[in-house]
Amino acid sequence: MEKKTRSATQSWKIMQVGVVVRDIDKAIEHLSSLGIGPFESRALPPDTEEWFRGKPLKAKFKISMAKVGDVDLELIQPVKGESPHREFLDSKGEGIQHVMFAVDDLDEEVARLTKNGASILLRAKFPTGGGIAYLDLGVGGIVFELVQKR
Repeated sequence: MEKKTRSATQSWKIMQVGVVVRDIDKAIEHLSSLGIGPFESRALPPDTEEWFRGKPLKAKFKISMAKVGDVDLELIQPVKGESPHREFLDSKGEGIQHVMFAVDDLDEEVARLTKNGASILLRAKFPTGGGIAYLDLGVGGIVFELVQKR
């Protein structure tokens, strides 16, 4: 039975849908032919600290984004190293790997979710403050990326 009280997640704002692809250039070419784009290459800020399953992340990616309405469509091509994106591509193939939500307090939301059974796949801290966390919710392969920008 569903509760009718206000959920802690109701203040979250959807920001992005992350799609893992084998070949980002081919994906961009095809999506552009459908009128989706333009795409822009992206990278995390320099000096971002990242951990995958509790160990320093040493992976490399190609990342490109396009706006679809108010939401970013993020294409991610794993290039080198272990990451949630490489695991997804190897186990499931191409597809939607995560949905990103902006939160007011990343540490609070991660603590709340992990206390209730979610597991942390990836954490990153931005040099200017804030960061991201990929959380496996333990249901249907759902991965949420939470972001707090400062």
